[in-house]
Amino acid sequence: MIGGCLRLSEEALRRPVAPCANGRAVRALCGGAGGGAMRAAVRAVWRIGTGVVLRGRAGRPLSQAAGDGGGAEGGGGSGSREAVERLVREHPVVVFMKGSPAQPLCGFSNAVVQILRLHGVEDYRAHDVLQDPDLRQGIKNYSNWPTIPQVYLNGEFVGGCDILLQMHQNGDLVEELKKLGIRSALLDAEKDQEKK
Repeated sequence: MIGGCLRLSEEALRRPVAPCANGRAVRALCGGAGGGAMRAAVRAVWRIGTGVVLRGRAGRPLSQAAGDGGGAEGGGGSGSREAVERLVREHPVVVFMKGSPAQPLCGFSNAVVQILRLHGVEDYRAHDVLQDPDLRQGIKNYSNWPTIPQVYLNGEFVGGCDILLQMHQNGDLVEELKKLGIRSALLDAEKDQEKK
């Protein structure tokens, strides 16, 4: 326990997790435990690293889209297919989440932020779906995926927290980031470990 909150270790993030929904990924992080252990893991993932404001190249907090405070841009309604398409394609890495990277309001959204942070991905667009109910439903309709968070790489829907966690654990995320011209910080960490 650090600073009154639990921290999820990097070792815990490396545990194998099958792609699944409804908290099964969190149960797998806890070694299959339920109840108190699962609640502790959700709290740990939720509370890791809050309070840090990530800023993109333009100096805006990364929780804000280029045009506004994080919602959809332009006409047609924020939840329209066209508006969602613009948001998905506005940047190589886009996350639709509950809250912001600096203050996630859901354990699964926080887990996505932490995984991206582990890989050194600092320049991405995050949209808080709690600020815009139309966007929240629009992104679910667009992807045909019922849950938030949702991650898009180069305009392609990747999945939610469980899929991103699995990609992190099996190395696929490093490869996908490489395709976007983003070098994962984990590659540098591995080189540092080899030198020791």
